[in-house]
Amino acid sequence: MSAGDVFEYALLRVVPRVERGELINAGVVVYCRARSFVAARTQLDETRLLALDPAVDLAGVRAALRAVEQVCAGGEAAGQAARDDAGRRFRWLVAPRSTVVQPGPVHTGLTADPRAELERLVETLVR
Repeated sequence: MSAGDVFEYALLRVVPRVERGELINAGVVVYCRARSFVAARTQLDETRLLALDPAVDLAGVRAALRAVEQVCAGGEAAGQAARDDAGRRFRWLVAPRSTVVQPGPVHTGLTADPRAELERLVETLVR
């Protein structure tokens, strides 16, 4: 019996003041090449975020997190990324950047159900 397919994931972190390095986890992106699967789930704890920076642009953070979910989903809402396959969209999303919403390091594992793995990771690492 197979142990499952290899998957990769990265946390989505919100770093309201990059110079301070403080952050909260706000989502997870999961990619499974064998299943052409890429998806993201986000959940922003606005109270915690405002404790780090009372002046943070909440609407901007919400929009950036929504954009990650849209890129994963593909379709018109993904913009130019809609033409890319799941792997290219994942690689673009997890590329290092110095913005308020940042991807964490990429980790790997095995799963029989990438969607269930995404939900498990959100529950364990974000909520």
